[in-house]
Amino acid sequence: MSFTLINPCSITEEIKKSRFVAHALPINTIEQASAIIEEVSDPSATHNCWAWKLGAQYRFNDDGEPTSTAGRPILAAIEGRNCDQVLIVVTRYFGGIKLGTGGLMRAYGGSASHCLQQAELTPIILRINCHVACLYSEWPILENRLKEAGAIIEQQSFEALGTKLQFAITEDKLADLELFIGNITRGREQLVIAPH
Repeated sequence: MSFTLINPCSITEEIKKSRFVAHALPINTIEQASAIIEEVSDPSATHNCWAWKLGAQYRFNDDGEPTSTAGRPILAAIEGRNCDQVLIVVTRYFGGIKLGTGGLMRAYGGSASHCLQQAELTPIILRINCHVACLYSEWPILENRLKEAGAIIEQQSFEALGTKLQFAITEDKLADLELFIGNITRGREQLVIAPH
């Protein structure tokens, strides 16, 4: 199971006189991640390193630090907490003492990890988008079943004989709902899973 942040979270740590400020934020799109990186980054800082994960997609950036000493450890912290739909920006204000590659990896990865440890996480519930149609006489029964199953109705249109709707439901409720729709419509209608 993957988790995401309920709210943005930030922490500040001092490591060998350098100040590391970690910001962890929930994201929904790549464009949103890019906008937040620009917003959170401090142009007066020595480095603004970041990583994000959004489903199977991920990116990271070392912002001038030696290759793979900042962005990759931040990403590892995100993955280590089973997080998704998360962006972390770690801003470094250089304090005059070089940390070396191992020290940088520990500092960036550690700051990101400590930030996520303090964040409030929530499970990501994956839902499947579906379409179905039914007669008006069947709609009250179907509506109750959808509510019981925790379905989220995203769109509904009213036609001459009945209603068509698009909704999202968790995978564990899908088979029962398919059977139920076949029964109340006497096989006339079936649940259609929307393509991704």
